[in-house]
Amino acid sequence: GPNCLGIVSTDPAVRLNATFAPLTPPAGRIGFSSQSGALGLAIIDYANSLGMGISTFVSVGNKADISGNDLLGYWEADPHTDVILLYLESFGNPRKFSRIARRVGRVKPIAVVKSGRSPAGARATSSHTGALIAASDVTVDALFRQAGVIRTDTLEELFDVAILLAHQPPPKGRRVGIITNAGGPGILCADACEAEGLEIPLLGVEAQARLRAVLPREAIVANPVDMIASATPEHYRETIRIVAEDPNVDALVVIFIQPLVTRAEEVARVMVEEVRGLDRRKPVLSVFMSARGVPEELKTAEVRVPSYAFPEAAAIALARAARYGEWRGRPGAVRPRLEGLRRDEAAAIVATALHRGEGWLTPEEAGALLSCYGLPVVAQRVANTPAEAGLAAQELGGEVALKGIAPGLVHKTELGGVRLHLRGGEQVRLAAEEMGTLLASRGYPPTGFLVQQMVPEGVELIVGVVHDPQFGPVVACGAGGVLVELLRDVSVRLAPLTEQDASEMVRALKTYPLLTGFRGAPACDVAALEEALLRVSELAEDLPQIAELDCNPMRVHEKGAAIVDARVRAMPAEPPPPLGARR
Repeated sequence: GPNCLGIVSTDPAVRLNATFAPLTPPAGRIGFSSQSGALGLAIIDYANSLGMGISTFVSVGNKADISGNDLLGYWEADPHTDVILLYLESFGNPRKFSRIARRVGRVKPIAVVKSGRSPAGARATSSHTGALIAASDVTVDALFRQAGVIRTDTLEELFDVAILLAHQPPPKGRRVGIITNAGGPGILCADACEAEGLEIPLLGVEAQARLRAVLPREAIVANPVDMIASATPEHYRETIRIVAEDPNVDALVVIFIQPLVTRAEEVARVMVEEVRGLDRRKPVLSVFMSARGVPEELKTAEVRVPSYAFPEAAAIALARAARYGEWRGRPGAVRPRLEGLRRDEAAAIVATALHRGEGWLTPEEAGALLSCYGLPVVAQRVANTPAEAGLAAQELGGEVALKGIAPGLVHKTELGGVRLHLRGGEQVRLAAEEMGTLLASRGYPPTGFLVQQMVPEGVELIVGVVHDPQFGPVVACGAGGVLVELLRDVSVRLAPLTEQDASEMVRALKTYPLLTGFRGAPACDVAALEEALLRVSELAEDLPQIAELDCNPMRVHEKGAAIVDARVRAMPAEPPPPLGARR
């Protein structure tokens, strides 16, 4: 508290209900924390209706003395809690939450409903990376993804996931076997599973042969397995056993629609017996499509089989559990050891920029800063006048690119602030004079020019950082160049990144196939891109004064990568928050 509903503990040694709720939830192995007292009342009532057992319920209110992070630590050590549920409206200390959740999630699943997805409160930003990350919920998604937290969209979905993970193991893969006594629900279930990223494989030859031997001739034994409406409880028993033994299947969804002769209670009893025999090797979910809801046999059995009213709900819960199972199955994330970092030199560059006042680093400073962290910045020179630009081109040699420098000039290409494939000092000098006149006529009189060596063609991406006041440095990777705002294809993680984080970020992009040799093009050096992400993350962790950083575009080649354009904005680091509510 203050401003909370109170607490409940169903531990037999405690038996405490210090709430205003008219009901006490049944005892069980789920810990629940809510930031909303009113929702807490509904949660306790709904848990009773589902027969969902609670070990502890805590309404945290304004979190003056106990925070959600404290509760995670408590539930980690609590032998009476196996699953943790959270309703969050805000974070106190999200980086601390991430550290604790990564540790707790290895042994106990954490599922969350986080409200406040609206972009209304997003702050204004002036960089491409800031525009991609602001006004969205991607930062919270990134935190949960990295920490192995299961994010659900609704409270109902949260309960669906909780019922599954409280009584069944997370699946070891994404392959689902569907058993039904009617074709339509089986098809709906298959569609919902695939929409959620699950797979519906054909059953093995042996499993299909065994099913043909026990089911009516009209039954379909591929997947979904349609036993047809005449299926008896014994048909369910044999089919569950055969499908569960198929090595092509990681999880089962068993659907029952009440026909005239077969009773739901008898089918539920068979399910419980078969699930007991599986001994938690594979999760089994049931769908009883009936106005009477879940049979009491499933609610009260010692071995609970989670049950849902519709196949789509079962598919969503199973998909959330499968993603959690994949995360838990990976080895613990370790930060890489990066070589060749010149941290003191980088800090001096930022300090010099801040001494001039808050704002953007010069192109020369930005390039030097990135080079301190081993990032592949293209060879470049900064010139104050067209004549100096011509001399810079002669120093660099070969073909060069010319770019205008002016306060507020972000979209250089559209405004005529970029010229490519120039050669020789005289051509560059003349191009700089023309560019200066053009930019001045459009309200951006140039303060200088950037002359860069031309780099080979490649896939253009954006790599960047925004320093979020709550979450700290947020690293982004996405489609770059002129496609940034058009495609808005971006993946985000919180710094510090691990090698696993960098790999996932790149492979999550819709444009990732362009890096692997799309339509006969040569494959790009994905490892170089991943290393660049790790080095940018390290830079952002070391230098909290970096408010925004854009490497756009970073051009990825068959071998190596090159940062063609970079912008960095620095601000004084914020002091630690004053004492107050628990964080």
